[in-house]
Parts: sequence; C-alpha cells; structure tokens
Amino acid sequence: MDYTSIDRIPAEATGTSADQREAPRYISLIRAAKLISSQGEFVCVIRDVSALGIGLRLFHELPVGNHFALELQNGETFELEKVREHEREASFTFAKPVCVEELISENWTYPKRQLRLNIALPLTVSSLSGRAEAIAENLSQQGCRLDCDSAFAIDQIVRIQGDKVPEIRAKVRWRKGTSYGLVFESTFTLREFAHLAASLQCPQLLRV
Repeated sequence: MDYTSIDRIPAEATGTSADQREAPRYISLIRAAKLISSQGEFVCVIRDVSALGIGLRLFHELPVGNHFALELQNGETFELEKVREHEREASFTFAKPVCVEELISENWTYPKRQLRLNIALPLTVSSLSGRAEAIAENLSQQGCRLDCDSAFAIDQIVRIQGDKVPEIRAKVRWRKGTSYGLVFESTFTLREFAHLAASLQCPQLLRV
C-alpha cells in the first residue's frame, strides 16, 4: 500500500452522525507519521483528521499515557490528548485547533524526506577492511546516519547488524568527520520499520 497517497472524503459521505463530530472530518487520509510518547517514538498511519482531532492506526499496541505528540514527515509537530483506543486504532484531540487543509497539504520548507526516528542504535559495521562498532541514528526505512571511528569511502559497501537488526547491506552516500550517511540496499516496509522501532524501545507493545 502507498502510505503517501491522500484520499479526502467528507464525513457526510460516510453516514457518520453529526452529533458524533464537532467539526467536519476527512476520512481515508493514509499517511505515515511519528507518534511520540514517554516510551519513545513510534510509527503510525494517519487515518482521518478534523480541526479538533485525529485518528491514528498503529502496527502494535498504543504506548501508555494520555498525552502524545504527532510529528509529520515535514517536521511539523502537534500535541495530542487520547480520547479512546480500540485494538490498534486510537483517536485524539488536538491541544489547540489546527487548520485541516494545511495539515493535509503538509507544506515543506525543506526537501521531502522519509519518516525518521531519533533512536540511538548500537551496531557492528563490517567491510573488506574489517569490523568496527558504531552507533546508528536518524533511522528511516531507507537508511540512517552512522557514527563510527573507522574510515569508509564514499560509495563503499558495508554490512551493518545489531542485536535486534538483521544484517543489512548499505552504501555510504556521504561522510563528515566520523559521521556517515548510509542508504540500505534492502529497505524496510512500513510495518517492518514500525516493529523495529517498537522492539528497540518498548518490546511489550508487540505482544499479540
């Protein structure tokens, strides 16, 4: 499924009664986002949104708590309060009203990029010159930033592996000091990425 596509349908078209909604609502808004809680940063999918609230779907149980933040791929952040949850779907109210059209259009100040998680992940990096310990950060479905004292060349192929990360082949795209930008040869699906994030931060959310 393409999680970047948008299909806006007014709430009236769904048969939802007016007394269940305090503001016109758009449904089938399928877009990946980041839900931030006291337990970490987790992948979610925006399902519907209005000026007062938003519906999200997760790939695992919802983190504990009632107060969250939602971060879009363009970096915009919204404070949320949980209203209800059922299985892996939850609805929230915004701490203050938002402009629905602006949220849907997701304006970009900088070039568009993949959803990224700020998780520090210890890894082992292997190359033809040997093995080294490293820390991966700014993790996305397609790559990460790697901090490592060993030297790697631009376009060099390396293999990374961690405690909860299977071996991944990656190419070095850029370097700055001891920091490197890696692009994975095999990318994560959104579900795999969500499960990885949960397993690294709060594994109990993955219980069946």
